[in-house]
Amino acid sequence: MEIILLQKVANLGNIGDRVKVKPGYGRNFLLPQGKATLATADNIAKFEARRAELEKAAGDELSKAQARAAKLAGFKLSLTAKAGGEGKLFGSIGTSDIAEATSKAGYDVERSEVRLPHGPIRQAGDHVVQLHLHTDVTVDLPVTIVAEE
Repeated sequence: MEIILLQKVANLGNIGDRVKVKPGYGRNFLLPQGKATLATADNIAKFEARRAELEKAAGDELSKAQARAAKLAGFKLSLTAKAGGEGKLFGSIGTSDIAEATSKAGYDVERSEVRLPHGPIRQAGDHVVQLHLHTDVTVDLPVTIVAEE
């Protein structure tokens, strides 16, 4: 299936690229979310007419993500959780917990933007979590888990 990308898609291409993808990926993900359109002659002409508008929107989105990243620079998140004697947590700290605590601290972060490279946090101490704000903008967020006996 050949498509034209309307947004930058990680590991696939930039705006305006014509790429071949598997039919299920295009039909079930890219087309419904408005990230791409089928590469027909009619759609190619429509895309070329809207190209400047789409690139401007993508530039605005990138600048907003960079501004959010600049606000988050130097921010350290601290969470308290019940833990056993050796610092092992009862339960775990996941993406929703981190997103909720960051939002309460005054920073606008969605759950889907939080990436836990080593899985859920199950140990008290210092950890690093990634915030994926845009396909080109990723911020490392230091998180400290304080054990509550």
